[in-house]
Amino acid sequence: MSEPTIKRAGEVLRLDQVRKAFNVGTPLETEVLHGIDLSLCRGELAALIGPSGSGKSTLLNLIGLLDAPSSGELYLLGQATRDSDDEARTRLRNQVIGFVFQFHHLISAFSVLENVLMPLMIRHGKPSSADIELARGLLDEVGLSAFADKKPTQISGGQQQRVAIARALVTRPPLLLADEPTGNLDTRTAQSVFELFHRINAQFGCAVLVVTHDPRLAADCARTIQLVDGLVVSDEANPSSR
Repeated sequence: MSEPTIKRAGEVLRLDQVRKAFNVGTPLETEVLHGIDLSLCRGELAALIGPSGSGKSTLLNLIGLLDAPSSGELYLLGQATRDSDDEARTRLRNQVIGFVFQFHHLISAFSVLENVLMPLMIRHGKPSSADIELARGLLDEVGLSAFADKKPTQISGGQQQRVAIARALVTRPPLLLADEPTGNLDTRTAQSVFELFHRINAQFGCAVLVVTHDPRLAADCARTIQLVDGLVVSDEANPSSR
């Protein structure tokens, strides 16, 4: 077993020898992740790449506290999570993590502004004037303040993804996870969304982990983590990134 990763200043996420197996204790038991060591600090923008079947989705589910490791430990803001119960994991996930997915999952019956407010409404009911002001400010940050009262069906796919990014940021999470956020967009729109991730990363100082299949977008991140067959085979800074 390798030495645990060393805690770094401003660390948001740390994985120490994280393994994940499915069908444990049966003849079909399969280990998908084989001892992952990884850390991410505030202000870092990292890309997670790897071929299909490499374990990216499994790893992202663990980091997002949607599943638990079979062994090893995953820390969020220094708090161990593997043995937490569902209530504690849900609470920590809501406090620490923002999610952006390939498909934005906006609610068509609600306005753009209401979609951004949704995490706060789930957390404590009717939004306050401060909540609304924050949501409007985020829509302004993603260039959509003029669309606050529109329905998601009235705006483009790239604009819908920007709404999803604003929604993920409305709780001011220390960690933003983006799972193929540009996979459903054309090249030009994908680039503009990625530009937004850079700006958000710099402005809000949150750690950002982006799963992408696009090597050009990955190279534009400050750091690229490559996963192959359930192992981190490289974790390197990108000297050509901004």
